[in-house]
Amino acid sequence: MQHTDILIIDDEIKFADMLAKRIELRGRSNAVCYDGRSALEWVKTHAHGITLILLDLRLPDLYGTEVLVGIKEINPAIPVIILTGHGTEKDRLECERLGAYQFIHKPPKIDELMRIFEHIREKSEC
Repeated sequence: MQHTDILIIDDEIKFADMLAKRIELRGRSNAVCYDGRSALEWVKTHAHGITLILLDLRLPDLYGTEVLVGIKEINPAIPVIILTGHGTEKDRLECERLGAYQFIHKPPKIDELMRIFEHIREKSEC
């Protein structure tokens, strides 16, 4: 099965595609899903090949917390970073309660995301 370093789940197509390109330029493989249901299907078939998931809170079909719960049911070990342009403190607390690794406001700093990714990857290799 193909390994994917980072899965991006975001309905803002230009943002998601640009983030994917920036991640790829840093030598990391990635995949993009533009809605929650297709993302959950993708995770079901690739759950053991993902190092990190970047998940938007506002998706057209499911709220990000629903997707987060679904991901954690499929594989609780996958770290999920919530990326949001509109998230509140209440959202952050709820996401943390549901198992989110971090809660970051958009636009994310790509170098920060890559540091987090490397930290997660190094921990998983131990």
